[in-house]
Order: sequence, then C-alpha cells, then structure tokens
Amino acid sequence: MVLTLVGGASLCGAAALVLLIISTATDYWMQYRYSGNAANQGLWRFCINRKCHAHTLTVAFWDATRAFMLLSVLGCFAGVVLGVTASKRPRSRRVRTGGIALLLSGFLALLALAIYTGMTVNFFGKRYIDWRFSWSYILGWIGIILALAAGILQLCAYQRSASEPAPASVSDS
Repeated sequence: MVLTLVGGASLCGAAALVLLIISTATDYWMQYRYSGNAANQGLWRFCINRKCHAHTLTVAFWDATRAFMLLSVLGCFAGVVLGVTASKRPRSRRVRTGGIALLLSGFLALLALAIYTGMTVNFFGKRYIDWRFSWSYILGWIGIILALAAGILQLCAYQRSASEPAPASVSDS
C-alpha cells in the first residue's frame, strides 16, 4: 500500500511538473482584443496578431508572478526527484522531504496565480472589455492541484511507513 502511495505521488508530481513548466513558459495566460485584433499574453511576452514582443511594462506583479512560478517549478522538480529516488524505501526521509517540497511548490504556484488573478481582474479587466483567462493560466491551476495532491500522498506514504512495524531482518547465522 505504501509503495502505491509513493508511486501515485510520483505520477501526480511528474504531471504537475510538466503542467507548471508549460504554464510558466507559454504565452496564453490571458486573451483579449486590442484595437480589433486578437491578442494574448503570458508571463514573459505579449502577442498581437501572432507577432510577439517582450513585455515593456515593468510592473511588480509580473516579477512576483514569474518568481513564484519559477520557484514552484524548482520545488516540484525537487519533490519529484526525491520521491522517485526514495520510492523503494518509503521509510526514508526523502519521501517526507519530497512531500514537503511538493506542498511548497503548490503553495508557491497558488500565490503566483492569486497575484496574477487579482492584478489581471483589477488592472487589465478595466482596460480591455473583451478579455478572458486562457489555457496556460488554467494549466497552472491544474498543476497546483496535482502538486498539492502529490505532496499529500507522499506525506501519507511516509506516515504509513513510520506507523508500520519494521520488517524482520534475516540474520546470517
């Protein structure tokens, strides 16, 4: 049972890592109309009629969202690596540390998306009438759910292995 928890946590963590990387790297956090043209933006650049440019505004919420998303990706990577390397030994501290890293990753991404949501609704929502959140943003939310689930599963696996009696060791005599 413990190995299936660690395996499920590793699978959730790997999926969360992929989704958080895609979400952070792509340019479809928000879609809107700009002077009648289709436009979209991500954390690093904005595109109008499929011509992309780096963000020219240096606003603190961009930097905060980027930093928290990058830290979330690093935390998720660490959690997955720790979980996979300790999957044969669920009593290992690596399982617990990996679970904590995955939970931290989920909370950092949650903070990033909360900042982005609040600023987008208050800043861009008033600037552009026809706007909506897009698939990169949604993948970020799914990544949060998977990272938190992976962290909880790893911590449950560690707790279960700690409460089970140690297997009897076979002596050579």
